Amino acid sequence: MKILVTGATGKVGKAFLATFLGCEQYSSASVVALCHNRKVETDGRIEVINGSLSDPETIARAMDGVTHVLHMAAVKESPELVIDVAIKGMFLLLEAARQSPTFKQFVLIGGDCSVGHIFKEYPEPITETSPRKAYSGCYALTKVLEEVMIEQYQIQYGLNGTVLRAPWIMEKDDFRYALSFGADQFGGPVWSDLMSADKASRLGKGNFVPLMRDRTGAPLKRNFVHVDDLVAALIAAIDHPAAMQELFNIAMDEPVDYAQVADYLVRTRGMEAIEIPTPFHSNWLDNTKARSALGWRPQVDFEGMIERAWSYERSPGDPRKIWYPG
Repeated sequence: MKILVTGATGKVGKAFLATFLGCEQYSSASVVALCHNRKVETDGRIEVINGSLSDPETIARAMDGVTHVLHMAAVKESPELVIDVAIKGMFLLLEAARQSPTFKQFVLIGGDCSVGHIFKEYPEPITETSPRKAYSGCYALTKVLEEVMIEQYQIQYGLNGTVLRAPWIMEKDDFRYALSFGADQFGGPVWSDLMSADKASRLGKGNFVPLMRDRTGAPLKRNFVHVDDLVAALIAAIDHPAAMQELFNIAMDEPVDYAQVADYLVRTRGMEAIEIPTPFHSNWLDNTKARSALGWRPQVDFEGMIERAWSYERSPGDPRKIWYPG
């Protein structure tokens, strides 16, 4: 096995490489890491190729002898890069894969941006057959287009593709700071969009936890997955007969309920819950298909995610940062 990994220096990429290279069943496998701006620490089993996903020669070199592709590279809200990275890059990888004599499987890490996560309403749990509804912005659009492209290559050429659609991926202390009102907040939402800037600033100085409510007034329910569970799903999907030409939602068994989170943190950390009305929708990314077909089970529930986040001590050389592009 020779696996090409894009996005190898990201959150999922680093976790995957550590697990994959430590698996006895893949002890003879090698990795090609296609990197643009950053570097991967190499050993005898990792080859690094530097270049752009939009460069055909770089893709040809990276795909030489490859049996499996794990595509995770992405750009966020960068319109000037979207076509080159998300569209042209995906196209070149798929073209190289379908023409390769050694190719066996293409695994794409998708996102719940393709189903609009909290921005679009679904009257029932979101399954793999639910309609795609991207929210505004080029990043969500690329998540839809990537799913459609691999789907069409399966139809047109019989390509063996697998899509693992993940929601917001947590690791280390991410979840703790996703709930922060301070300048150290990780991700969103932007609190000043939901309340006055003065109130947001005041809350940032205290020991508060947000209890967001959806547009119906009920506690907001949003989908998350811990990086360890996503990596476990990746390992399960590689060469699995049931993964051939399939899309899977890879999420926690239930969406995170912000009322349950607030209650837990009030009880265990002495925090004070602050109710925040929002225009968001509560949605449930149903993982039944992945549990049934792949035999995969997420191990980290919301309490586990809280405990991991609050107990993690981040070193100065390990900043909490989202890198786009990379």
